Amino acid sequence: MSAKPEAITTDPAGEPAAIAAAWLEAFDQAMTAGDAAAAANLFLAQGWWRDLLALTGDLRTREGRDRIGAGLAPALARQHPRGFCLQADRPVTLEQPDADTAWVQGFCEFETDTGRGRGFLRLMRDADGVWRAWTLGTALESLKGHEEALGHRRPQGVVHGPQRDRENWAERRAAAREFADRDPRVLVIGAGQGGLTIAARLGRLGVDTLVVEKNPRVGDNWRNRYHSLVLHDPVWYDHMPYLPFPPHWPVFTPKDKLADWFEHYANALELNIWTGSRIESAEYDKTRERWAVQVRRCDGSLREMHPNHLVMATGISGLPLVPDIPGMDDFRGQVVHSSAHQGGEGWAGRKAVVVGTGNSGHDIAHEFHEHGADTTMVQRSSTYVISSENGIPTLFGGLYEEGGPPTEDADLMFASLPYPLLAELHKGLTQQVAEMDRELLDGLESAGFKLDFGEDGSGLFMKYLRRGGGYYIDVGCSRLIAEGAISVKQGAGIEAFTETGLRLDDGSHLEADIVVLATGYTNMRERARALLGDDVADRARPVWGLDDEGELRTIWRESGHPGLWFMGGNLHQSRHYSKFLALQIKAREEGIALG
Repeated sequence: MSAKPEAITTDPAGEPAAIAAAWLEAFDQAMTAGDAAAAANLFLAQGWWRDLLALTGDLRTREGRDRIGAGLAPALARQHPRGFCLQADRPVTLEQPDADTAWVQGFCEFETDTGRGRGFLRLMRDADGVWRAWTLGTALESLKGHEEALGHRRPQGVVHGPQRDRENWAERRAAAREFADRDPRVLVIGAGQGGLTIAARLGRLGVDTLVVEKNPRVGDNWRNRYHSLVLHDPVWYDHMPYLPFPPHWPVFTPKDKLADWFEHYANALELNIWTGSRIESAEYDKTRERWAVQVRRCDGSLREMHPNHLVMATGISGLPLVPDIPGMDDFRGQVVHSSAHQGGEGWAGRKAVVVGTGNSGHDIAHEFHEHGADTTMVQRSSTYVISSENGIPTLFGGLYEEGGPPTEDADLMFASLPYPLLAELHKGLTQQVAEMDRELLDGLESAGFKLDFGEDGSGLFMKYLRRGGGYYIDVGCSRLIAEGAISVKQGAGIEAFTETGLRLDDGSHLEADIVVLATGYTNMRERARALLGDDVADRARPVWGLDDEGELRTIWRESGHPGLWFMGGNLHQSRHYSKFLALQIKAREEGIALG
């Protein structure tokens, strides 16, 4: 997500394609020779390398020549990366966002002993005039001999010639879904975007996968949320793998439309899903290296299954975080967590209090106001606010927009920017959007709303990666707050419920008929604890937030417990990173060492 710089096709020092090709030739020579130091010397002193499985077998970020060299050395010894060259059907350009900054960028391809990969590089002139890598992203695309069943590898769909007791497609699909004569290799818990995308990826890799979903229908995790919910991310950012949204799809997707699409997606991708089903218990057999999972089906029957892998795809949020507030039982009104809130209908003329000022809190308060409720938001901590009309084009433009690059290219371009570098780049963009939003932000502050711009001024995306929340993409509620149509109580904590509302620690009292707690969720690991028990959860690492290298912890990576994986994120992340989780699982199933 970055503003689109001006693209230049010529340069006095040479054509961009020639510059990139020469650098890749030198890099390939160093890699083929097993010379990690020489390869690292082709980077700027403060250059960056981010790898998605291709060379390290993990999601890793390295900054600086010493760290890059240290990361490349084991990859050279184990994977023998080679064949680095420009991807012939992709453009190479010279980008110049301002008079003092320019870089050459383009796609490359390569192979290792076990797989084939793509990369995206950005080259800058060093002080000595030599073009060196500012950033290089490398990503595993496929495992040799185990490529996805796509294109010329697609299934035949029929066996021609005579065949006794021939089953048609519907019968084969019904048998595949039932797992009557086999266990799945992978059992996925949850059929949201994370569960659907990992199941789709594994299906194309030929890994037998079952998804267990507690709701009666696929899509209910969105369908059952509050009435007015619409995605705040644009359609170009939200496509799903193999089956993108059609070109007439709205820019911002309503929740029920998305829910129906999930149901269509599951059918079209032939995903094996048991709806209305729950995990009763799960234990890991260390000797056999597999799970024993009890699944209660929608008809009440109990089935024991023995998958090699469990994927927790219950969303990056764990269990609803409901604060322990004294006096809740004395309150005569209704208290509900935002995850269970159904909407503002029926509250006209009554007093609604929303605790929390993230996206959900704002959307719920907005809906209460539209239904005629006297609405107050309780702001416990500062919030980053960005307008949809200014923020979305600025942050997403150039990559995820109408006429932008193909989705798989945009994903690799974005992923090639390590998160710590993205934070630095987004500081300027955050200031730029703040200036465009100045009238809105001034109005919020005048209304007593406390703003921030992220812990280091890097804004929206880094707040999401670090905290999973603490921001609002404004679609109208901020204007209502600034105009006083929705009240804000800021700077006071909740001391206790009373019979008629909330007593705050500054001595004030908020009258309420309904209190919605938009107070967030526990760590995703706690959902695993509730389902799988303490022994499993205690071995797994915390999920989400950035590690010392600036990579997200645990999600899409080894969890710390054998055979347990965490899958989640927004639609963009589910689309992109499901590929790398699926490749890790496939590699383990085939006995292939990635790292």
